Amino acid sequence: MNDNDREEASTAHPVPASLLPEIEGYAWTRNTIGEAGSTVYRLHGKAGAPDLFLKHGRDAVADAITEEMVRLRWLFPHIAVPAVVQFLRTADEAWLLTTAIAGRTAYEVLKSDVAGRAALVDALATFLRRLHAIPTSQCPFSSDHALRMGIARARIDAGLVDADDFDEERQGWTAEEVWDGLQRLLPLPVDPVVTHGDFSLDNLLVRDGQVVGCIDVGRTGIADRYQDLAILWNCLHEFGPALQARLFRQYGFSSPNRRKLQFHLMLDELF
Repeated sequence: MNDNDREEASTAHPVPASLLPEIEGYAWTRNTIGEAGSTVYRLHGKAGAPDLFLKHGRDAVADAITEEMVRLRWLFPHIAVPAVVQFLRTADEAWLLTTAIAGRTAYEVLKSDVAGRAALVDALATFLRRLHAIPTSQCPFSSDHALRMGIARARIDAGLVDADDFDEERQGWTAEEVWDGLQRLLPLPVDPVVTHGDFSLDNLLVRDGQVVGCIDVGRTGIADRYQDLAILWNCLHEFGPALQARLFRQYGFSSPNRRKLQFHLMLDELF
């Protein structure tokens, strides 16, 4: 996928009347990746006005957007995330309008800047350490693996897990086989920190070689630090094992805990 495939031009999406003053005069493009059931639009091109993002969803997706809004507001004083411009919720729909963080995704930068890859991995590790240094005593959200396994079990039972989207290592597996694999890896010692929950290259924004913010924070909460480390390590697989190893060294570990890596990657398959 090239960078231009990540957005497509769009007409304006219908919104409640109270949102119209905020979005008037913008051009619209729709995000084509990572929507998790919601529709995500970048609003841009308005003279003298910053870009914005609008996320919309119904039913369970509206609940997820609401969870993200709450977490954005909590995270804002702690680490760089989009600011909530406006949030609207009805019984079955939600609209979340936020500021845009100026920058390119870490994935885009890694793809285009081969010479700068090692330095960018260092910057990713630094940003992750900053996130994980937020005191857990201040965080009101839990995302620990016991809670997430309960949600995963419900998703399996409801037939919501897309086995065709599993990582290459688990291609051909069923959701039940992933579930059984998780059970075999328990129990695990827990090292709780404030985690992003989906610390992927597409959710990290980079400018001038530094990570300037993160997006899609709806899973933020206290969990084992490997919740974030495993996802980022897995994303770096495309760019080679040397960068994967560098991530852990720069984060502060001489080598990864393979059991925790495997567990958190398998758990992520179910979402």
